[in-house]
Amino acid sequence: MKTIARVVVVLLIVVVAAIGLAISFGGPGQPRPLPVSIGEPFRKADYSDLPAVSYYAARDGTKLAYREYSRVGSKFVGSVLLVHGIGSSSDVMHVLAKALAAAGFAVYAVDVRGHGESGVTGQIAYVGQLEDDIEDLVRAVKPTRPLTLVGYSAGGGFALRVAGSSRQKLFDNYVLLAPSLGLEAPTTRKDKLDWFAVGMPRLFAIALLDAAGVHAFDNLPVVRLGFNEEFAKSHHMLTSYSLPLLSNFGPERDYRANIRAVDRPLRVIVGHEDEVFNADRFREVFKAEGKDVPVTIVQGIGHGTLVLEPIPIQATIDAVKAMD
Repeated sequence: MKTIARVVVVLLIVVVAAIGLAISFGGPGQPRPLPVSIGEPFRKADYSDLPAVSYYAARDGTKLAYREYSRVGSKFVGSVLLVHGIGSSSDVMHVLAKALAAAGFAVYAVDVRGHGESGVTGQIAYVGQLEDDIEDLVRAVKPTRPLTLVGYSAGGGFALRVAGSSRQKLFDNYVLLAPSLGLEAPTTRKDKLDWFAVGMPRLFAIALLDAAGVHAFDNLPVVRLGFNEEFAKSHHMLTSYSLPLLSNFGPERDYRANIRAVDRPLRVIVGHEDEVFNADRFREVFKAEGKDVPVTIVQGIGHGTLVLEPIPIQATIDAVKAMD
């Protein structure tokens, strides 16, 4: 018995040491810079008329940020809540938000918790907090129906998470703009993600500890992004993610289950030249789960220009109006 006890003790020491080393030295490396074709269009966009940030109180008392765009003209056609992509904030949705407001929509562009001016940068308290936050925002601003959730990139994946959840009736419609369905999804161009560095040893170690109820290291970065530092600083952009935030800001790990659970009108819009995702694979992914979702592929448009150029922006406006 003593021998078995010694072996168990040694194994525990080895496991603890391995976890410690993974957490200490297994973090993300330095990624390559984000492709110019994705980042440069945002740097050239005009943010001179960006609305001031407003705040609402989440259920935990934290003040979270959003920007409100009042509709132009007397004809009201609905409300839209915009969710930005990975590492960014409400700023990057500015051009799309203005166009939606000009088309008669009341628009709310959110800084997702952990991004922009919402909460602690790069962190959340638990997986599921972002859904709580989005529900709290809807209750706070009381948007007039019909209400559409429009998510871009990682925000599109998060919009799918909401659309496939028990809270899907918070919104009448969903539009996913080049949505991220996860690294293993056939829509993801895995050979184009070298600007996205993952610290796999640290990620697995923290996930193991989380499963055991130990959350002491949840604030450490497990992913680093290759954003332009100057632009990132001026626009409150993230350069790293903790595991809880990374896990929450997108669909469930089983994104197929999210798709199957959708019971609200939903559309997908993606640029044909998207540098991150395979535009021609979205329709088949949804159809494989029994959802014949309309997918609009916009020719000549990449990942960044999807929310900046007139043609895809008009496609987004048309999609929301069609569902309303």
